[in-house]
Amino acid sequence: MTEKAPVKQEVRSGITDSLSVGIAIFPLGIALGILVVQAGLPLWVAPALSIGIFAGSVELLLVSMLASTVPLVTIAVTVFALNFRHVFYAFSFPLNQVRKGLPRAYSVYALIDEAYVTYSLMNRASLTSARILTGQLMMQAYWVGGGLIGITIASALDEPIHGFEFALAATFIVMTLDAIRSKRELPSAILAGLSVSVALVLYPANAMLAALLIFAVLLATRYAIAAARTRTGDHA
Repeated sequence: MTEKAPVKQEVRSGITDSLSVGIAIFPLGIALGILVVQAGLPLWVAPALSIGIFAGSVELLLVSMLASTVPLVTIAVTVFALNFRHVFYAFSFPLNQVRKGLPRAYSVYALIDEAYVTYSLMNRASLTSARILTGQLMMQAYWVGGGLIGITIASALDEPIHGFEFALAATFIVMTLDAIRSKRELPSAILAGLSVSVALVLYPANAMLAALLIFAVLLATRYAIAAARTRTGDHA
């Protein structure tokens, strides 16, 4: 496909691009809606998070934090830490293929992990603004739609689904296992476990915030040591 291809064809390609990741996004959206209801939060929280934040796993975490009245500072630091990786996505995501102005602004806003994986590895010559934007719009539609269906399901149930809140823990366990599969990321996983353990022992009342701060310090230290070794090797 080139830039001269019909817009309808580009839109169809964007929809096709979104289908494979939509299989994963849609069920998570349903989980979000159910968790919102079971946490006793207002029903509008699910679509508000899906439209206002649209950050996947962070939204699931926010439901738990909002229901537990976690301090705002802890929420802010947690969201920043979990989403900081998105800063680096722009370096290899084909944003230059998206029209400037509102289209590009939306593409940046909707740059979730699934969109990054879908389009960063594609041949740039086959990508157009309409195709990328359609794919991202569809991905958000799966998430918002799943959340609304989740609300409907949970509201119709007489009893809550016991243990469903484990969906959040399961999500992060899978993400951790994916990181550990790469031996390069194994040290980071070990540092994360160490950070949580220390935080639970020393700062049980604010374990999450403490763990994030400790982890950030450990990662910075690891990077500094690696950089020093690299410089030493260059001078050897």
